[in-house]
Amino acid sequence: MKGASLKYLTKEGFRNVWVNRLMSLASVSVLMACLVIIGLGAMIFFNIDSLLDTVERQNVVMVYVDKAATDEQTSQIGNDIKMMSNVAECEFIPKEDAFQEQLEAMGDDAVLLEGLDENPLPDAYKVVVKDLTQFRATVDSLRSMELVDTVRENGDIADKLISIRKAVSTVIIGMVSLLFIVSLFIISNTIRITMFSRKLEISIMKAVGATNWFIRWPFMIEGMLLGVLAGLVSFGVLAGLYQGMVYIFKDILAIFTPVSFLGYAGYIFAIFMAIGIFTGSFGSIISMGKYLKEQGSVVSEE
Repeated sequence: MKGASLKYLTKEGFRNVWVNRLMSLASVSVLMACLVIIGLGAMIFFNIDSLLDTVERQNVVMVYVDKAATDEQTSQIGNDIKMMSNVAECEFIPKEDAFQEQLEAMGDDAVLLEGLDENPLPDAYKVVVKDLTQFRATVDSLRSMELVDTVRENGDIADKLISIRKAVSTVIIGMVSLLFIVSLFIISNTIRITMFSRKLEISIMKAVGATNWFIRWPFMIEGMLLGVLAGLVSFGVLAGLYQGMVYIFKDILAIFTPVSFLGYAGYIFAIFMAIGIFTGSFGSIISMGKYLKEQGSVVSEE
C-alpha cells in the first residue's frame, strides 16, 4: 500500500468516526463502562493485596532459644535465621526486655513474680516470612535448628490468607477476561454496522479492484480510534471515581490506608490503551473478514 493511499485511508477512518458519531458515541460509552469496571476491579485487587500484605507482616513466628545456649550461640542462631531465603525480618528479643514487658502487661498482678530468683523467660527472635505459601516449610526449618527450644506460629491464619489471595485473584482475572470479551464484541459489532451502512461503497471499491486491506484499513483506524477514545475517557472517569470512593468511605477505611491511584496510574493507562487499540483493531479485522466472506467478495490479500 502506497504512502498516499495509506494517508487517504487513515483520514477516511477518522471521518468514519464523525460520520457515524451516534454509533461511535454509543460504542465509546459502553466500552468505557467496561474499562472502568475493569479498572475498579484492578484497584480493589490492589487494595486487598495491600491489606493482605499488612496482615501477613503481622503474622510473625516466635523462635525461643534454649536456655542452655550461650550468648555466642544465641547470636549465631539469629544469623542463621536471617540467612534463610524466606525470612523478611528477624528481630532479637532479649529475655530481660521480654520479662519487663510481661511485668508491665500484668500491672498490679506483677507482684506475683517478685519472688522469682531468676528470669524464667528465654531469649527469642521475632521472625516475619516473605512468602506465606512457604510458611510451613520455613517453620519446619526453624524447628530443626540446634538450640531452638520451641517455635510459636499460627499456620491456620497463613493458610486462610493464602486461600483469600487465590480466591480474589481468580475472581478478578475472571471478571477482567469476561469484560475484555464484551469489549471486543462491542467494537466488532460497531464496525459491522458501519460496514452495512456503506455496503454500496464497499461493493463499488471491490468492483474496481480494491484489495481487502485497502477496504479494511479505514475500519481498523476507526476501531482503534474508538478504543483509544474510550481508554482516555475511562482513565479520567476511573481516577475521579476512585478518589471519590476513597473520600466517601474514608471513615470506614480508617483502619486501613487505601493504595494511591497515582502509584498505579501509569500501569492502568497503558493497559487501557492496549485494550482499546487491540479490541479496536482486532474487532475490525474479525468483522471485516466475516462481512466480506458473507458477501462473497473476498479477493487476494495483496
